[in-house]
Formats: sequence, structure tokens, C-alpha cells
Amino acid sequence: MCGICGIIRFDARPVEANALERACATLRHRGPDHTGVWVGPGGVVALGATRLKVLDPSTKADQPLHRNDGRCHLIYNGEIYNFRELREELIAAGEPFATDGDTEVVLAACVRWGVEGFQRFNGMWALAFYDSQNRTGFLSRDRFGVKPLFYIADDRALCFASELGALTTLADWDRSVDPQAVVEHLQFGYIAHPATIYRSARRLPPGHYVTFDRSGIGAPTRYYEPSRSRAPFTRDDYGDVCVRLRRRLADAVVRRRVSDVPIGAFLSGGVDSSIIVANLAEAIGRPVCTFSVGYAGQKSYDETAYARLAARRFGTEHHELILTERDVLDAIPNILNHLSEPVGDSSIIPTALLSQFARRFVTVALSGDGGDELFGGYWRYLGHESLAAYHRVPRFARRLFVEPVLHSLAASKSSALGNRARQFRKLLRAGDDDMPARHIAWSRILSPEAESLLLDHREILDCDRRTRRIARDTLQRSDGNDPLNGILAFDLQHQLPADMLQKVDLASMMHSLEVRVPFLDPAVVELALAMPSSFKIDRGRRKRILLDAYRGCLPDEILDRPKQGFEVPVGEFLRGPLRDMFHDTVTREAAGSFGLLSFPAIETIYRDHVARRAEHADLLFALLSLCWWKRREGHLAN
Repeated sequence: MCGICGIIRFDARPVEANALERACATLRHRGPDHTGVWVGPGGVVALGATRLKVLDPSTKADQPLHRNDGRCHLIYNGEIYNFRELREELIAAGEPFATDGDTEVVLAACVRWGVEGFQRFNGMWALAFYDSQNRTGFLSRDRFGVKPLFYIADDRALCFASELGALTTLADWDRSVDPQAVVEHLQFGYIAHPATIYRSARRLPPGHYVTFDRSGIGAPTRYYEPSRSRAPFTRDDYGDVCVRLRRRLADAVVRRRVSDVPIGAFLSGGVDSSIIVANLAEAIGRPVCTFSVGYAGQKSYDETAYARLAARRFGTEHHELILTERDVLDAIPNILNHLSEPVGDSSIIPTALLSQFARRFVTVALSGDGGDELFGGYWRYLGHESLAAYHRVPRFARRLFVEPVLHSLAASKSSALGNRARQFRKLLRAGDDDMPARHIAWSRILSPEAESLLLDHREILDCDRRTRRIARDTLQRSDGNDPLNGILAFDLQHQLPADMLQKVDLASMMHSLEVRVPFLDPAVVELALAMPSSFKIDRGRRKRILLDAYRGCLPDEILDRPKQGFEVPVGEFLRGPLRDMFHDTVTREAAGSFGLLSFPAIETIYRDHVARRAEHADLLFALLSLCWWKRREGHLAN
């Protein structure tokens, strides 16, 4: 696991080597074990990498890596889990090897197969390959966007890096803020590819590569898209598919256990992480190190009791991090300071703290990310069914009785009733829209009553239209007879890399911890997308097939428990101990500097949240992250 950066000059001007060294210094947390910089012939190219030694810790595997008499060069962030099989194939084709890890296999694959090699990789990666004889090369990112890659390009040069913060050190470029990205951040809590917070910087989409030569860079090209057609599974196949799913998940975990350093797993006590731990315990055959986080005095957010159940069932060496209010508050400034663009998902806080805790024991951790998007774990996937049922209630009863009671309840994530009221209000946002429009409405963190936050309402409509268009395009490329599967495919390709995977990468690599994601094994993904959505969501049951496939393996208490997100009680903290930080950061000056936001509206939104007239925790954290980022980047005085 590494951080990578590089400069490719198209104008023949020599690269400043110090720029690469500065960029590597900003990426040191991603790879504390080694730093390497290589400047190519004529100084028109420079590649840098910081290395976290996971496979083959010898110095021979340090990066940048070179072969073919110094003609071909690679920097690479990630792990290819089937590298041993690829190595055997390449040896049979005449390729020599001097190391035992995956990096040299990736380099040999790029030399022999070029961009066609990505189809053979099973893993997570962001890489840059360069042929110094022809002055050609390419950048690539893994299928689902587990590893990030940012770049800027013009007719003079291409600059790229694992993090935006490193990219800003490589060259002078226009760092003006992209207003559309600001709106998307406040509307959904993330900035999706290919955009970044800056107008000029791009995020390489998952499943894409981009080529370059001495004259410039091409357009991103897709090399992978999840299967478009659904297998002809029927109700009678359900039991067989359960068996196939368990086998594929077990194989995915076995592939991801390859490591020359200690390995463990996150264990929240939910279904997904418990499945990963069950398979890892069986694969390793000895106690697995597992890690969970809880909150002192915040029972509605604490899942440690369920994590202990799973730990006992599978005999793990279990470690708990119990956070106090003070622990969380003290951590927030350090986490926000680490971000080189705003992140709207407050669960980055517990993810970072858990990663820091786990790094004391292991270098690699497996997680259950991706299970919700593949198997319908979020409440919004049930929303279409729930809304249809609600509309069967007579209109007069809805208008005169149900909705007035609903709006009179205090909305809050900290109680079951308050959270149900919050979700039901969200459900009613969609009205009679089509499925993609309903899904987008339910995915927003900017509620209709908070839309006065933006001075120009057209910005909201434009952002909604862009996102709906992407959703509808995904549905058209999916099986048209099962639109809910298309919605799951949209989240897999759009929201998952923009939010969850981005958050986990930033939080874990902040503490030099590699996180692997078995649910995103291509064989698991293809099987999940081939199933009819009724295998996943059926009559109010989410993740139906996962629950049935692991009945008897996982404790019933875990399989039958209500869904709970991996969250920090930021909504409660904003009503109390985070108040001063919020007001010191989200100031009139900060809000006004974007030219988009109404500060009086922000004040109203905050007051409504404190009074529990509405639940705006996600939006308020997104505002805090946005304004903190702008001050930190020097756009505002400290």
C-alpha cells in the first residue's frame, strides 16, 4: 500500500525534483516505510512513491520499480490478490522476476498486456506506468474505486497523486473552487467523480484508465462495467444461490488474507462485518484480531454488545475502543486538518479513530463495506415499497391525521421514535416521481426545509438533474425488467466510491492502515447484480439472501437486529459541545466567501436542529467540513 505522485511534461521543460519530494512528504502517512523519487531521461518525467510494506518487505520491491533495462517504470498503490496466478502465467510467457510481491507482477503485466491487463487484476489499485523509450504511459484505477487517483492536465503537463493535498504541491494551477462541487457536497455529503472541490482537478473514475504520450493526455476510457444482464434465476434457484454466495464470499476473504504483516478485521456487530470475520476466522484457522468502537453514554449509537456476540462465536482476539465525548471532540480538528477536500460524512471520525486503534495491532484490516449497496441494506431501498403502501392509505387520513402527527414529532437520530420520524419525513419528499428521482430525493442530506441555504434554488435543481441523469443512464444499462437492481448498481458505481470508499481510504491511510473490501471482489459483485432484487429486498426484509445464507453461522441476534449505521452522535454534539467549534468555523465570512450560501439560513437551520424541529446533523457537519477546509487551505484568515 502506498501513496503515489508524478509529473509528465509535454512541453519538454525539466521537472523540478523538489516538487516530487514535497508531494511525497504530504503522502508519508500512506507509506511510512520507504520514499522513492525517480527523474527520467531529460527530466521530462518524475515519479514518486511512499511505501507501506505489506507484501515482500524487501528493498527490492521499493518503488518506483523499473525493469526492461530501465525502460519501463511503475508506481502503484494497492494490492492485487491474484498476483501469484498472474505471476505463474507471466513466467510461462518468459517474464523474469526478482521479487516475491505483487508490484513487480503489476509492472510485468503492464509491459506485456498494457491496458488489457486490468481485466485480469483482482484487487484494488491506483497506478501509473511509463515507457521512457516511447514517452508513453497510462494511469489506472480499480474497478470500484477503492483506491483514489487525482490529476490535473493541460497542454504543458500532467500531474497526478493519491491525494489532492499532494497534487497541490506539484505545480502552480488554478485552485478556484468549483461551485457545482460545493452544491453537491451540501446536497449529498460527497463530491462524485470526475469532479473535485477544485475546478481544474479531476478524479479518475473507477474502472477507467487514461493514456498519455509526449503530446498530451487522452480522455478517460472505461475498461470495466458491472454485468448488464441478469441471470435467469427463479425462485426455485434461491437455495442454490445462497450456497454460491457463501462460497464466493469465502473465496474473496481467502484471497484477501494474503499478507506478510499482521492482519485483522473491523467488527461492528452488523451482518456484513460479522460475515467477513466468520470467513476470515475459518480461513486463518487461529484467533483473528477484531476491532470495534463504542460510545460511553450513547447507547443508541453503541454496537459493541453485538460485536462481542460475533467475537465469542468465532473465537476472535477482540479489541474494543470505547470513546468518550472528549475523545471525539479532541479528534475532530486533527481529522478535519487531514482532509485536502471537504468530506460530508461524519462517520469518518469513528473510522479514523478505529483505524488508529487497530494500527497498534495490525497493518491490514478487512471491512464489510459494499454489502449494503450490493444487497439492499439501506432504508431507502425499502422506500419504494413503503411509499406504495403509504399511498394505499386514504388521502384524507394521510393529510388530516398521519402527516400532522409525523411533523409534530421531534426528529433525531438518537432515539428510535425520532429516527423513524426523520426517515418517514424523508420518505414523503419523493411524491409521485419515478424511481431514480425518488432515490435521489431520499439520498439527499439537504432537506426541502433547508433549501434556503443556497441563494439560487436553480443550483439545487441543476445538481438534482445531473445526478438523476447518471442514475437513469445506469438503469438503462442495467436489466430494465428490474429497476431496483439498477438503483443498487447506481449506488455501487456512484455513491459508494464517492462517499464510503473515499472516507475509509482517507481515515485508514491517515494512520497507515490498509483496509481490504471482500464484498467488492468481482465474482461477488457479478453474482449479486445477477440476482433478481427480490432475492435481496422482499416484503420489508433487507439483505434477505445474506440473512438466509448465513442463518446458523452467525448468531440470530445479529441476523435479526435492526439496521444501525456506523455513526458518531454528531447531531447531539452539535446541540451542545460542538456548538462553539461550529460557530467559530461556519462564520458569515466563511459562508459568504463561496458566493452561494445564505448565512441567515444557516443560522435558522442550526436553531431548528438544536430545538429538534428537524434533524440536520449531516448537513451541519458538511457545512463544518466545508468551511474548515476553506480556512485551512488559506482562503480565509485563521
